[in-house]
Amino acid sequence: MRAITVRDRDAGVGGLSLTDMPYPHAAENDVIVRVHAAGFTPGELDWPTTWSDRAGRDRTPSIPGHELSGVVVELGYGTTGLTVGQRVFGPTDWARDGSLAEYTAVEARNLAPLAADIDHTVAAALPISGLTAWQGLFDHGHLTTGQTILVHGAAGGVGSIAVQLAREAGARVIGTGRAGDREVALSLGAQTFLDLDADDLRHAGEVDVVFDVIGGDILARSTELVRPGGTVVTITMPPTAQPKDGRAVFFVVEPDRARLADLAERVRDGRLKPVVGAVRPLSETASAFARDRRAPGKTIIRVADESLDG
Repeated sequence: MRAITVRDRDAGVGGLSLTDMPYPHAAENDVIVRVHAAGFTPGELDWPTTWSDRAGRDRTPSIPGHELSGVVVELGYGTTGLTVGQRVFGPTDWARDGSLAEYTAVEARNLAPLAADIDHTVAAALPISGLTAWQGLFDHGHLTTGQTILVHGAAGGVGSIAVQLAREAGARVIGTGRAGDREVALSLGAQTFLDLDADDLRHAGEVDVVFDVIGGDILARSTELVRPGGTVVTITMPPTAQPKDGRAVFFVVEPDRARLADLAERVRDGRLKPVVGAVRPLSETASAFARDRRAPGKTIIRVADESLDG
């Protein structure tokens, strides 16, 4: 099969190449998915799990990308709950070969069924971004109706979904990003937008929750905006400062089949619209990694055409 692989951790994006790889093995409770569309996180080439397994053993050449939409073509021993020929979507394991390949082995429990009326490119934008947004807002941020939330990167893959979910929950949403992100963020439901290059973050006033996907100085300055008892939630790094009388939470997204199904239902009934940015073929993955940080929405790699499954 064809897959995007990385072998040299010092090569960065330039080390990504399209190569031939062996067809994956379906371990116990796995399925093999023919990948139609895949998502990735630009920073994953810096993750330790891209280069070694959970036991610390080198696993290069490794296949990056950790969210997919496709069709089940094989069941591993003991696998239940999914069937061959079924459309599915979800995240893949951090420490195993990922989704930027024609076929991927995935734990069945990570995947949710995908309705026929949701396009694979849309579904591939949901697994990590959607689960991260939900878990950050509600499981860790405890966001409730009437609260004010500051969402950084409001036009990005995670932030755009967080804005929509927060508005549906009845929160007041302040979004941030670059100047070109303003219209997207406001169209998704942010009531106010702050340009990170031009506006003072203090214009946000006091907020109940900060949802951070940027880190660094932005995260540090945002902590000062949280009112007593509020929460800073970040996916970038463990916070070095706590808000006054509040909490600062760093988390890594967890698979959740039931929540994925709920997010897909929201897409079907129009309550949630993932922002899909560029859609590129597998052969252009390296350039997609390089450009994704500057692109609105989620960049998706189209791997196969649905007609291949008959």
